[in-house]
Amino acid sequence: MPLTQGAGPEAPLDAIAREYAEARRTGQDVAQRQELLWQQALPMADRLARSFAHRGEPIDDLRQVARLGMVKAVNGVAPDRGSFTGYAATTVRGELRRYFRDACWDTHVPRGVQELMLETSRAIEELTYELSREPTRSELCERLNVPADELELALQARQAYRARSLNRPAASEDAGEQSEEVGDLIGAPDRDLAKVDDVQTVRGLITRLPAREREILALRFYGNRSQAEIAAATGISQMHVSRLLSRTLEWLRAGLLTDTAAPYPGMGDEGPDERTLEIAVSNDRGVARIAVRGEIDHDNVDELRPTLVFCCRNARAGVAVDLRHVPFVDAAAIGALADAYRLAWRRGVRLVLVNPGRTVARSLVIAGLGGQVRTSAPARPPAPRRPR
Repeated sequence: MPLTQGAGPEAPLDAIAREYAEARRTGQDVAQRQELLWQQALPMADRLARSFAHRGEPIDDLRQVARLGMVKAVNGVAPDRGSFTGYAATTVRGELRRYFRDACWDTHVPRGVQELMLETSRAIEELTYELSREPTRSELCERLNVPADELELALQARQAYRARSLNRPAASEDAGEQSEEVGDLIGAPDRDLAKVDDVQTVRGLITRLPAREREILALRFYGNRSQAEIAAATGISQMHVSRLLSRTLEWLRAGLLTDTAAPYPGMGDEGPDERTLEIAVSNDRGVARIAVRGEIDHDNVDELRPTLVFCCRNARAGVAVDLRHVPFVDAAAIGALADAYRLAWRRGVRLVLVNPGRTVARSLVIAGLGGQVRTSAPARPPAPRRPR
Protein backbone atom coordinates (compact mmCIF):
# COMPACT_ATOMS: atom_id res chain seq x y z
CA MET A 1 0.00 0.00 0.00
CA PRO A 2 1.60 3.33 -1.05
CA LEU A 3 2.12 5.98 1.60
CA THR A 4 0.01 9.11 1.36
CA GLN A 5 1.94 11.77 -0.49
CA GLY A 6 2.68 15.07 1.15
CA ALA A 7 3.65 14.17 4.67
CA GLY A 8 3.85 17.86 5.64
CA PRO A 9 1.23 19.95 7.45
CA GLU A 10 -1.05 19.97 4.38
CA ALA A 11 -1.54 16.17 4.56
CA PRO A 12 -5.10 15.26 5.67
CA LEU A 13 -4.79 13.76 9.15
CA ASP A 14 -8.00 11.75 8.86
CA ALA A 15 -6.78 10.07 5.65
CA ILE A 16 -3.46 9.15 7.24
CA ALA A 17 -5.34 7.70 10.22
CA ARG A 18 -7.56 5.58 7.92
CA GLU A 19 -4.48 4.25 6.13
CA TYR A 20 -2.89 3.39 9.52
CA ALA A 21 -6.07 1.60 10.62
CA GLU A 22 -6.12 -0.38 7.37
CA ALA A 23 -2.43 -1.26 7.79
CA ARG A 24 -3.14 -2.58 11.29
CA ARG A 25 -5.94 -4.71 9.83
CA THR A 26 -3.77 -6.18 7.08
CA GLY A 27 -0.50 -6.22 9.01
CA GLN A 28 1.46 -4.39 6.29
CA ASP A 29 3.69 -1.36 6.88
CA VAL A 30 2.25 -0.84 10.37
CA ALA A 31 5.37 0.79 11.85
CA GLN A 32 5.77 3.24 8.96
CA ARG A 33 2.07 4.21 8.98
CA GLN A 34 2.15 4.67 12.77
CA GLU A 35 5.27 6.86 12.59
CA LEU A 36 3.71 8.98 9.83
CA LEU A 37 0.46 9.40 11.80
CA TRP A 38 2.38 10.35 14.91
CA GLN A 39 4.47 12.97 13.09
CA GLN A 40 1.36 14.54 11.55
CA ALA A 41 -0.58 14.47 14.87
CA LEU A 42 2.21 15.98 16.99
CA PRO A 43 1.56 19.64 15.98
CA MET A 44 -2.11 19.16 16.84
CA ALA A 45 -1.18 17.97 20.36
CA ASP A 46 1.09 20.97 20.91
CA ARG A 47 -1.65 23.34 19.69
CA LEU A 48 -4.15 21.87 22.15
CA ALA A 49 -1.58 22.20 24.94
CA ARG A 50 -1.14 25.90 24.17
CA SER A 51 -4.88 26.42 24.55
CA PHE A 52 -4.52 25.49 28.24
CA ALA A 53 -1.41 27.61 28.85
CA HIS A 54 -3.31 30.49 30.53
CA ARG A 55 -4.05 28.38 33.62
CA GLY A 56 -0.66 28.88 35.24
CA GLU A 57 1.07 25.59 34.49
CA PRO A 58 4.41 25.41 32.58
CA ILE A 59 3.87 24.95 28.85
CA ASP A 60 6.46 22.16 28.71
CA ASP A 61 4.44 20.12 31.22
CA LEU A 62 1.24 20.71 29.28
CA ARG A 63 2.91 19.76 25.98
CA GLN A 64 4.13 16.51 27.52
CA VAL A 65 0.65 15.64 28.81
CA ALA A 66 -0.92 16.48 25.43
CA ARG A 67 1.56 14.28 23.57
CA LEU A 68 0.86 11.37 25.92
CA GLY A 69 -2.84 11.88 25.18
CA MET A 70 -2.10 11.83 21.47
CA VAL A 71 -0.25 8.52 21.93
CA LYS A 72 -3.45 7.08 23.42
CA ALA A 73 -5.44 8.46 20.49
CA VAL A 74 -3.05 6.93 17.93
CA ASN A 75 -3.13 3.57 19.71
CA GLY A 76 -6.92 3.70 19.75
CA VAL A 77 -7.40 4.34 16.03
CA ALA A 78 -10.21 2.22 14.61
CA PRO A 79 -12.31 2.50 11.42
CA ASP A 80 -15.56 2.60 13.42
CA ARG A 81 -14.50 5.62 15.52
CA GLY A 82 -15.22 8.12 12.77
CA SER A 83 -13.07 11.23 12.31
CA PHE A 84 -9.65 10.81 13.88
CA THR A 85 -9.16 14.56 14.47
CA GLY A 86 -12.34 14.75 16.54
CA TYR A 87 -11.44 11.60 18.51
CA ALA A 88 -7.86 12.79 19.08
CA ALA A 89 -8.93 16.27 20.18
CA THR A 90 -11.38 14.79 22.70
CA THR A 91 -8.76 12.38 24.03
CA VAL A 92 -6.02 15.03 24.40
CA ARG A 93 -8.35 17.57 26.05
CA GLY A 94 -9.50 14.86 28.47
CA GLU A 95 -5.91 14.11 29.42
CA LEU A 96 -5.18 17.80 29.97
CA ARG A 97 -8.27 18.28 32.12
CA ARG A 98 -7.41 15.15 34.12
CA TYR A 99 -3.91 16.53 34.64
CA PHE A 100 -5.30 19.78 36.03
CA ARG A 101 -7.76 17.89 38.20
CA ASP A 102 -5.36 15.34 39.68
CA ALA A 103 -1.83 16.77 39.54
CA CYS A 104 -1.98 20.56 39.70
CA TRP A 105 -3.72 21.14 43.01
CA ASP A 106 -1.39 22.09 45.86
CA THR A 107 -3.99 20.69 48.27
CA HIS A 108 -5.80 17.44 47.51
CA VAL A 109 -9.47 18.11 46.84
CA PRO A 110 -11.96 15.30 46.08
CA ARG A 111 -13.29 15.22 42.54
CA GLY A 112 -16.87 15.88 43.63
CA VAL A 113 -15.78 19.05 45.41
CA GLN A 114 -13.81 20.15 42.34
CA GLU A 115 -16.86 19.74 40.13
CA LEU A 116 -19.03 21.62 42.60
CA MET A 117 -16.41 24.35 42.70
CA LEU A 118 -16.65 24.77 38.92
CA GLU A 119 -20.44 24.87 39.08
CA THR A 120 -20.21 27.42 41.88
CA SER A 121 -17.94 29.65 39.82
CA ARG A 122 -20.40 29.56 36.91
CA ALA A 123 -23.33 30.23 39.25
CA ILE A 124 -21.55 33.22 40.76
CA GLU A 125 -20.97 34.70 37.31
CA GLU A 126 -24.57 34.13 36.22
CA LEU A 127 -26.14 35.50 39.41
CA THR A 128 -23.81 38.50 39.43
CA TYR A 129 -24.98 39.32 35.90
CA GLU A 130 -28.66 38.78 36.77
CA LEU A 131 -28.69 40.60 40.12
CA SER A 132 -26.05 43.27 39.34
CA ARG A 133 -24.35 42.37 42.60
CA GLU A 134 -22.55 39.46 44.21
CA PRO A 135 -24.93 36.66 45.23
CA THR A 136 -25.40 35.65 48.85
CA ARG A 137 -24.73 32.19 50.24
CA SER A 138 -28.44 31.36 50.37
CA GLU A 139 -28.92 32.43 46.74
CA LEU A 140 -26.05 30.22 45.64
CA CYS A 141 -27.45 27.26 47.61
CA GLU A 142 -30.83 27.75 45.95
CA ARG A 143 -29.34 27.98 42.45
CA LEU A 144 -27.08 24.92 42.92
CA ASN A 145 -29.56 22.99 45.11
CA VAL A 146 -26.85 22.02 47.61
CA PRO A 147 -26.64 22.33 51.44
CA ALA A 148 -24.80 25.28 52.96
CA ASP A 149 -21.92 23.14 54.29
CA GLU A 150 -21.19 21.68 50.83
CA LEU A 151 -21.26 25.16 49.30
CA GLU A 152 -18.82 26.41 51.94
CA LEU A 153 -16.50 23.51 51.18
CA ALA A 154 -16.60 24.34 47.45
CA LEU A 155 -15.85 28.01 48.15
CA GLN A 156 -12.88 27.03 50.29
CA ALA A 157 -11.66 24.69 47.53
CA ARG A 158 -11.34 27.69 45.21
CA GLN A 159 -8.42 28.81 47.41
CA ALA A 160 -6.75 25.38 47.47
CA TYR A 161 -5.58 25.20 43.87
CA ARG A 162 -2.42 27.26 44.32
CA ALA A 163 -0.85 27.77 47.76
CA ARG A 164 1.08 30.95 48.43
CA SER A 165 4.53 30.65 49.96
CA LEU A 166 5.00 31.48 53.64
CA ASN A 167 8.41 32.88 52.71
CA ARG A 168 6.98 35.68 50.60
CA PRO A 169 7.37 39.23 52.01
CA ALA A 170 4.51 40.34 54.21
CA ALA A 171 4.71 43.86 52.77
CA SER A 172 5.15 45.05 49.23
CA GLU A 173 8.68 44.80 47.88
CA ASP A 174 8.28 48.38 46.59
CA ALA A 175 8.57 49.63 50.17
CA GLY A 176 12.36 49.55 49.81
CA GLU A 177 12.97 47.96 53.23
CA GLN A 178 13.51 44.36 54.20
CA SER A 179 10.07 43.26 55.40
CA GLU A 180 9.02 40.29 57.46
CA GLU A 181 7.90 37.09 55.80
CA VAL A 182 4.29 35.96 56.01
CA GLY A 183 5.32 32.91 58.04
CA ASP A 184 6.76 35.19 60.74
CA LEU A 185 3.31 36.70 61.32
CA ILE A 186 1.55 33.39 61.93
CA GLY A 187 1.15 32.64 65.60
CA ALA A 188 2.24 29.42 67.24
CA PRO A 189 1.58 27.85 70.63
CA ASP A 190 3.61 29.61 73.33
CA ARG A 191 5.20 26.91 75.44
CA ASP A 192 6.24 29.36 78.12
CA LEU A 193 2.66 30.61 78.42
CA ALA A 194 1.40 27.06 78.75
CA LYS A 195 3.74 26.56 81.72
CA VAL A 196 2.49 29.60 83.68
CA ASP A 197 0.06 27.60 85.85
CA ASP A 198 2.68 24.98 86.71
CA VAL A 199 5.34 27.62 87.41
CA GLN A 200 3.08 29.54 89.77
CA THR A 201 2.04 26.34 91.54
CA VAL A 202 5.63 25.19 92.02
CA ARG A 203 6.64 28.64 93.22
CA GLY A 204 3.97 28.51 95.91
CA LEU A 205 4.99 25.00 96.93
CA ILE A 206 8.66 25.97 97.22
CA THR A 207 7.79 28.71 99.71
CA ARG A 208 6.31 25.98 101.95
CA LEU A 209 9.56 24.03 102.07
CA PRO A 210 12.01 24.31 104.97
CA ALA A 211 14.96 26.63 104.37
CA ARG A 212 17.44 23.75 104.07
CA GLU A 213 15.43 22.05 101.32
CA ARG A 214 15.03 25.36 99.50
CA GLU A 215 18.77 25.93 99.65
CA ILE A 216 19.47 22.43 98.33
CA LEU A 217 17.05 22.96 95.42
CA ALA A 218 18.67 26.29 94.57
CA LEU A 219 22.16 24.84 94.65
CA ARG A 220 21.17 21.83 92.54
CA PHE A 221 18.96 23.37 89.86
CA TYR A 222 20.15 26.99 89.78
CA GLY A 223 23.72 26.66 90.91
CA ASN A 224 24.24 23.39 88.97
CA ARG A 225 26.11 21.91 91.93
CA SER A 226 26.74 18.21 92.40
CA GLN A 227 25.45 16.39 95.46
CA ALA A 228 28.97 16.29 96.90
CA GLU A 229 29.32 20.06 96.50
CA ILE A 230 25.90 20.62 98.05
CA ALA A 231 26.86 18.41 100.99
CA ALA A 232 30.02 20.46 101.57
CA ALA A 233 28.08 23.74 101.35
CA THR A 234 25.30 22.69 103.74
CA GLY A 235 27.35 20.63 106.19
CA ILE A 236 25.48 17.34 105.75
CA SER A 237 26.41 14.06 104.10
CA GLN A 238 25.98 13.39 100.39
CA MET A 239 23.60 10.53 101.14
CA HIS A 240 21.45 12.87 103.19
CA VAL A 241 21.42 15.38 100.33
CA SER A 242 20.25 12.62 97.96
CA ARG A 243 17.43 11.63 100.32
CA LEU A 244 16.31 15.23 100.80
CA LEU A 245 16.32 15.89 97.05
CA SER A 246 14.28 12.76 96.34
CA ARG A 247 11.76 13.55 99.07
CA THR A 248 11.45 17.20 98.02
CA LEU A 249 10.93 16.43 94.33
CA GLU A 250 8.40 13.72 95.12
CA TRP A 251 6.46 16.15 97.31
CA LEU A 252 6.53 18.84 94.61
CA ARG A 253 5.23 16.39 91.98
CA ALA A 254 2.41 15.33 94.25
CA GLY A 255 1.56 18.97 94.95
CA LEU A 256 1.28 19.69 91.21
CA LEU A 257 -1.33 16.95 90.81
CA THR A 258 -3.57 17.95 93.72
CA ASP A 259 -5.50 21.10 94.54
CA THR A 260 -4.37 21.05 98.18
CA ALA A 261 -0.86 19.77 98.84
CA ALA A 262 -0.16 17.83 102.02
CA PRO A 263 2.27 19.33 104.56
CA TYR A 264 5.90 18.69 103.77
CA PRO A 265 7.20 15.61 105.65
CA GLY A 266 9.03 16.59 108.81
CA MET A 267 7.59 20.07 109.14
CA GLY A 268 6.94 20.67 112.81
CA ASP A 269 8.56 17.43 114.02
CA GLU A 270 11.11 19.36 116.07
CA GLY A 271 8.75 21.89 117.58
CA PRO A 272 6.59 24.62 116.07
CA ASP A 273 6.34 25.05 112.31
CA GLU A 274 9.39 26.87 110.98
CA ARG A 275 7.13 29.36 109.23
CA THR A 276 5.39 30.37 112.49
CA LEU A 277 7.37 33.25 113.99
CA GLU A 278 7.90 33.24 117.77
CA ILE A 279 9.59 36.13 119.61
CA ALA A 280 10.78 36.10 123.22
CA VAL A 281 12.41 39.10 124.96
CA SER A 282 14.49 38.99 128.14
CA ASN A 283 16.79 41.39 129.99
CA ASP A 284 20.27 40.32 131.13
CA ARG A 285 22.13 43.05 133.05
CA GLY A 286 20.91 45.79 130.73
CA VAL A 287 21.24 43.73 127.52
CA ALA A 288 17.94 43.14 125.75
CA ARG A 289 17.92 39.60 124.39
CA ILE A 290 15.50 38.85 121.55
CA ALA A 291 15.09 35.14 120.82
CA VAL A 292 13.43 34.46 117.47
CA ARG A 293 12.15 31.11 116.21
CA GLY A 294 10.94 30.49 112.66
CA GLU A 295 11.53 31.95 109.24
CA ILE A 296 11.52 35.72 108.85
CA ASP A 297 10.19 37.05 105.56
CA HIS A 298 8.09 39.88 104.19
CA ASP A 299 4.89 38.19 105.42
CA ASN A 300 5.82 38.28 109.13
CA VAL A 301 8.67 40.78 109.44
CA ASP A 302 6.24 43.40 110.79
CA GLU A 303 5.80 41.15 113.84
CA LEU A 304 9.51 41.47 114.63
CA ARG A 305 10.09 45.10 113.67
CA PRO A 306 8.28 46.75 116.68
CA THR A 307 10.23 44.53 119.09
CA LEU A 308 13.54 45.53 117.51
CA VAL A 309 12.64 49.24 117.65
CA PHE A 310 11.47 49.04 121.27
CA CYS A 311 14.59 47.23 122.46
CA CYS A 312 16.97 49.53 120.54
CA ARG A 313 15.33 52.58 122.12
CA ASN A 314 15.13 51.27 125.67
CA ALA A 315 18.08 48.92 126.19
CA ARG A 316 20.83 50.40 128.37
CA ALA A 317 23.77 48.16 127.50
CA GLY A 318 22.96 46.59 124.13
CA VAL A 319 20.68 44.40 122.06
CA ALA A 320 21.36 40.74 121.16
CA VAL A 321 19.15 39.06 118.55
CA ASP A 322 19.37 35.27 118.87
CA LEU A 323 18.96 33.70 115.39
CA ARG A 324 19.93 30.11 116.14
CA HIS A 325 16.35 28.92 115.47
CA VAL A 326 15.88 31.05 112.34
CA PRO A 327 16.46 28.86 109.26
CA PHE A 328 15.79 31.57 106.66
CA VAL A 329 15.69 35.36 106.25
CA ASP A 330 14.69 37.23 103.10
CA ALA A 331 15.45 40.77 101.91
CA ALA A 332 12.63 42.25 104.02
CA ALA A 333 14.00 40.61 107.18
CA ILE A 334 17.56 41.79 106.47
CA GLY A 335 16.18 45.29 105.87
CA ALA A 336 14.48 45.24 109.28
CA LEU A 337 17.71 44.11 110.98
CA ALA A 338 19.69 46.82 109.16
CA ASP A 339 17.17 49.49 110.25
CA ALA A 340 17.42 48.27 113.84
CA TYR A 341 21.23 48.42 113.66
CA ARG A 342 21.17 52.03 112.43
CA LEU A 343 18.66 53.01 115.15
CA ALA A 344 20.81 51.36 117.84
CA TRP A 345 23.91 53.16 116.57
CA ARG A 346 22.18 56.54 116.75
CA ARG A 347 21.15 55.80 120.37
CA GLY A 348 24.65 54.68 121.31
CA VAL A 349 23.66 51.02 121.74
CA ARG A 350 25.48 48.06 120.17
CA LEU A 351 23.33 45.47 118.35
CA VAL A 352 24.70 41.95 117.73
CA LEU A 353 23.26 38.98 115.82
CA VAL A 354 23.89 35.77 117.72
CA ASN A 355 24.39 32.23 116.41
CA PRO A 356 22.87 32.49 112.93
CA GLY A 357 22.86 29.30 110.88
CA ARG A 358 25.06 28.82 107.81
CA THR A 359 22.39 30.00 105.35
CA VAL A 360 21.34 33.02 107.43
CA ALA A 361 24.95 34.00 108.18
CA ARG A 362 25.81 33.95 104.48
CA SER A 363 22.87 36.27 103.74
CA LEU A 364 23.89 38.66 106.53
CA VAL A 365 27.49 38.83 105.30
CA ILE A 366 26.33 39.58 101.75
CA ALA A 367 24.05 42.34 103.08
CA GLY A 368 26.95 43.99 104.98
CA LEU A 369 25.91 42.90 108.48
CA GLY A 370 28.67 40.35 108.91
CA GLY A 371 30.41 42.58 111.50
CA GLN A 372 27.46 42.19 113.82
CA VAL A 373 27.43 38.38 113.78
CA ARG A 374 28.56 36.62 116.96
CA THR A 375 28.64 32.99 118.05
CA SER A 376 27.48 34.05 121.54
CA ALA A 377 26.11 37.24 123.02
CA PRO A 378 28.60 39.14 125.23
CA ALA A 379 27.39 40.23 128.65
CA ARG A 380 27.88 43.86 127.61
CA PRO A 381 28.35 44.55 123.88
CA PRO A 382 31.21 46.89 122.98
CA ALA A 383 30.59 50.45 121.82
CA PRO A 384 28.71 50.63 118.51
CA ARG A 385 30.51 51.35 115.25
CA ARG A 386 29.27 53.77 112.64
CA PRO A 387 27.09 51.84 110.14
CA ARG A 388 28.42 51.59 106.62
